[in-house]
Amino acid sequence: VKTATHTERQYWARVSSSLTHYIMAAASFNDLHRKELCVGGAWRPPASGLTLRVINPATEKVVGCIPAGGAQDVDSAVGVALEAFQKGTWSCAPIEHRAKVLRRIGELVTEHKDKLAVLEVIDCGKPIDEADWDMEDVAGCFEYYATQLEARAAKGPQSVELGMPEFTGSIVKEALGVVALITPWNYPLLMASWKVAPALASGCSTILKPSETASLTCLKLAEIVMEAGVPPGVFSVLTGLGTEVGAALSSHPGVDKVAFTGSVPTGRAIMTACARDVRAVGLELGGKSPLVVFDDCDVGRAVEWAMFGCFWTNGQICSATSRLLLHENVAEEFLARLKLEAEKIVIADPMERQSRMGPLVNEVQYKKVLECIHGAQLEGAKLLTGGKRPPHLAAGYYLQPTVFVDVEPHMAVWREEVFGPVLAVKTFSTEEQAVSLANDSEFGLGAAIITNNKERSARFVKAFRCGIVWVNCSQPCFSQMPWGGIKRSGFGRDLGENAIDNYCNVKQVCTYVSQEPFAWYPSFKQSKL
Repeated sequence: VKTATHTERQYWARVSSSLTHYIMAAASFNDLHRKELCVGGAWRPPASGLTLRVINPATEKVVGCIPAGGAQDVDSAVGVALEAFQKGTWSCAPIEHRAKVLRRIGELVTEHKDKLAVLEVIDCGKPIDEADWDMEDVAGCFEYYATQLEARAAKGPQSVELGMPEFTGSIVKEALGVVALITPWNYPLLMASWKVAPALASGCSTILKPSETASLTCLKLAEIVMEAGVPPGVFSVLTGLGTEVGAALSSHPGVDKVAFTGSVPTGRAIMTACARDVRAVGLELGGKSPLVVFDDCDVGRAVEWAMFGCFWTNGQICSATSRLLLHENVAEEFLARLKLEAEKIVIADPMERQSRMGPLVNEVQYKKVLECIHGAQLEGAKLLTGGKRPPHLAAGYYLQPTVFVDVEPHMAVWREEVFGPVLAVKTFSTEEQAVSLANDSEFGLGAAIITNNKERSARFVKAFRCGIVWVNCSQPCFSQMPWGGIKRSGFGRDLGENAIDNYCNVKQVCTYVSQEPFAWYPSFKQSKL
């Protein structure tokens, strides 16, 4: 890592107040000023020639730029992706080769981990320790799908017993074609990897459209993918506004599938665009997940999981357990401890290692969350703690961890996704009441229960109407486990061993193997095939 020059130190003084990261960050100086899109591995300016500003949410300062792609760039990327797919340099490459390249991508992510983590912090404001963890998970995701490919190669084609000796059957899984992956800003590189890794594993030509709010690490990923050996044309990264790039990808006739993670309104628009041409779509949308805490729990452990479940990543998680259901017998003790511990959370420059909460991602999100807090107070919810800017931070989109009590099910803070560090609390007295309250939501992404009663936890695992259940924890996520929801949280699953199939065409092959004629028509009974 090079030593930062005086000019670079002055620049980074505007980016972060953390001296300890100047030298590390200086290595990423050029990565903040991006003016070219990656179109099939070739770097070129967007057709518009325009860029979008990169604003560090910790300082509210402009620190860089990204290219502003548009419909013309989408058309170019789809064209080279389709050409590459038809050539078969990746789609028809041996599975073992694709596995080797995916594993190399994971290795390169690990090599660039520090740089990627710094870019992520500057781009979206998450604490550096979280960003480090995310980069480890990104590398692990590519490694996991490399391993999955090798397992598939070892198994070979799937044979099917048809019950008739004259026929043999097999199932072949082939790359779907050109896929568009539209990903969010809260986990910029990690959630991109959730889709990119299995899409590349399948053999698809892949176009990644990261959120315009946080695109830096995804542009860096394009360099890594090319270095790892993915052939030209197979992988593109198109940055720009969702209304420009995302909309063009969703409606492009050359795209075989769109996979999206983000808001319900955008997901609905993408689904509508895909429906016009009857194209496949996968959606992972919002959530308003419940955490149910019973009176047989260890209160200290339960409080930490409640905090982690709602305040991790500055509260900006689709699966956040932001509805806390407390058994009435433990509510008083629990809330006293929760208030005490929430007020201890270190809110600081996310570049600082002790930081456990950074700023919200941008001014728009910051104002939205403040409006939600104000609305909850107007509706009669009682503020237990937080709800304001930390007094020691004059700049940046910082917000104290916020807890509301005396919340009723009709209130917006209970029903609507806030996407910020805001926890709504309600008490219950019976299991039946807890189940009813937990499932009374238009969303169905995740749910959690904390109890020492194994039979009770088993009942709740079955009763929860969602795609993800945590028992005695909240938010852990592993590449080996499928991720997704039901209801307005979308459909389809990222991660897990079946995620590669999201990007495959499943083809059945039926072969007539008898030496005798089929002889359905009498005149063919003596003929030979």
